Amino acid sequence: MRKPMEGRRTPPGPGQESVWDYPRPPRVERATATIEVRFGGQLIVSTDHAVRVLETSHPPVYYLPIADFAPGVLVPVEGTTHCEFKGAASYYDVVSGSARSPRGAWTYPSPVKGYEELASRAAIYPSRMESCTVDGEVVQAQEGDFYGGWITAAIVGPFKGGAGTWGW
Repeated sequence: MRKPMEGRRTPPGPGQESVWDYPRPPRVERATATIEVRFGGQLIVSTDHAVRVLETSHPPVYYLPIADFAPGVLVPVEGTTHCEFKGAASYYDVVSGSARSPRGAWTYPSPVKGYEELASRAAIYPSRMESCTVDGEVVQAQEGDFYGGWITAAIVGPFKGGAGTWGW
């Protein structure tokens, strides 16, 4: 079956990945990069132990070990959502100094089979942080702020998430 945007995909260059080659259902894989997030004027997490979730048409979403976040940065909040693949998501406000990002991070505390590595990790919306980096490269946030994908020079699209892309 042909994927809706496949004919208009950006061909990946050397060292690049196309989001149109990512699987559906999504796959979890260990990241080999150093991930850093700054918010409220501070480095709130730096880790070499992230995993990334790869799904057709989406930039990778990085899940960072909750234990690697600075103390008090992730504040649990009420409410859940449901992912058809990963299960029930819980949310955190991200707090650093006087800065607060309501529901700026999420986790899957009891993910479904195949996504167990996400249970002790949280994902961050890069659009709501001062900066998120992958091996020192500042990421661009995935448009639309629903999926929370991280775009680097190593990832090509087009990407789902922005206006007019929900039907892909």
